[in-house]
Amino acid sequence: MTLFFYILIAIITFIAFLHAMAKKEFDISRTLVINRSKEDVYNLVRQLKKQHHWMPWFEEDYKGVLKFNGDDGKPGALLYWKKNNRLFEGTQKIVKLNQGRIMETRVLVLRPGKLICLEYKGLKELDQNKTKMVWGIRGGLNFPFSVIALFQPVDKMYGDDLELGLKNLKKMLEHKHDKTEVN
Repeated sequence: MTLFFYILIAIITFIAFLHAMAKKEFDISRTLVINRSKEDVYNLVRQLKKQHHWMPWFEEDYKGVLKFNGDDGKPGALLYWKKNNRLFEGTQKIVKLNQGRIMETRVLVLRPGKLICLEYKGLKELDQNKTKMVWGIRGGLNFPFSVIALFQPVDKMYGDDLELGLKNLKKMLEHKHDKTEVN
């Protein structure tokens, strides 16, 4: 019985050591050039109701709840999501808009564990019909996420999703010929 307690204490100490050594903050982003005007890109990405068309987390066959509150595309607008498997649930709220340049949302993940992060999109006009977009996420990692990130870095977990989302957005915007469809 004593050996069991020593092993248990050793495991707890090891996990506490890993948590102490782990990075507690993350900031990942990806960049892509989209062959559309900055205004067209901004008018699409600021709308929470259209995110399911290009964000990989809301795939086409998304089975779950999506609820919206507030004036979409304006500060205070809120998206609530809950997958049918009840494993993923959270909210996304627009907290900052800088017309045509920056959009920031606060993402609160309730399940599988509580996590708060800032999702941001930045736009820069390269020419009249070419826009550079940066899409990123930054936040803090509480236990046990800090320990998990040692073995599965946040950049590896979500970097591919950011790249895929930007490619989806590029394809969606560049294949639209009628500008009224994008707005």
